[in-house]
Amino acid sequence: MREATLADLDALVALEQRCFDLDRISRRSFRHLLTKAHAATLVAERDGALLGYGMILLHRTTAAARLYSFAVDPVARRQGLGRRLLQAIEERARAAGAAELRLEVRPDNQAAIASYQAAGYRTFGTYTDFYEDHADALRMEKRLAGGRRTTLARVPYYAQTLPFTCGAASLMMAMKALAPEGQAPERRRELRLWREATLIYMTSGHGGCDPFGLAVAARKRGFAAEVYVTDEERLFVDSVRDPTKKDVIRLVLQDFRAQAREARVPVHRRGLSAADAMKHLAAGEIPIVLVSSYALTGEKAPHWVVLTGFDERFLYFHDPDPPESGEGSKLDCINVPVPHAAFERIARYGATRLKAAVVLGAPGKSQARGQG
Repeated sequence: MREATLADLDALVALEQRCFDLDRISRRSFRHLLTKAHAATLVAERDGALLGYGMILLHRTTAAARLYSFAVDPVARRQGLGRRLLQAIEERARAAGAAELRLEVRPDNQAAIASYQAAGYRTFGTYTDFYEDHADALRMEKRLAGGRRTTLARVPYYAQTLPFTCGAASLMMAMKALAPEGQAPERRRELRLWREATLIYMTSGHGGCDPFGLAVAARKRGFAAEVYVTDEERLFVDSVRDPTKKDVIRLVLQDFRAQAREARVPVHRRGLSAADAMKHLAAGEIPIVLVSSYALTGEKAPHWVVLTGFDERFLYFHDPDPPESGEGSKLDCINVPVPHAAFERIARYGATRLKAAVVLGAPGKSQARGQG
């Protein structure tokens, strides 16, 4: 077992041709994945012949990893090579800081499914119309690092339906987790919450949600809510250049702040730390956190996510914005692991490193007192 290099390109392409009839990785894609992508490829060889490979995709910020492709030459199967190669791939992902390894497999590939199950993988979802011949794919995952997520909350996943409604989508997920008998997340409610909490203007296009607006919307529905914020007087003001837009944002901020005082929303004038997040999650509360989408997607925009759990190494969150359309992409946005230290880095936005979060408690739960 060793790391693949560009010198293996011809052998990898030939092996791909022998192992797969459909959904083959092209020579161009192999070259890209070997040289430019945030990926790692291990090969298994014997007597100079390449008999198998495994390729994982790694995320630059989170601790997510995906087994993108895995192949063993037909002449080398049933010899334990696949099991050893998979173990080597898992070790490589673990060394890169991955908390979990996820993969796709055809439902009719019973031999592969049995092998993955024997290696400790569990099925957690299905991709519809995933393969070239329109077949579905089972999604499987295995925990690689960290302890048992005893505090993982049962937060239902809801994908935002518009580019600017991440705050409303996150709020709906948190409310449904805290009140399972409550209303199910759906688009009309998403838009209603966005209208209640929007700042009107943001960096461009429609406005995003303000933490005080989200907290007030939650309080109106009977939930406990508290706000963490580092600069409540200038929230997002520096995100726009137009003086008129700045004035509008300031007025909306003042109005939301006044509504929050009337609703007796506690305010902590500091950012939500990883320790704070774990404390709230352990108490059965759900934090909604402002992050920079640059750390997740490379786009510079504020973005709301909802935390779902933690262990000794990672925090987990639902990202309401799937990278692309389709049910499969949503699965990659559920319980995304991020190391504690990385959470401290991504939970801020802009040149001022603004930090903001809204922590929801169940209806009827007493509220904490704000600090400062």
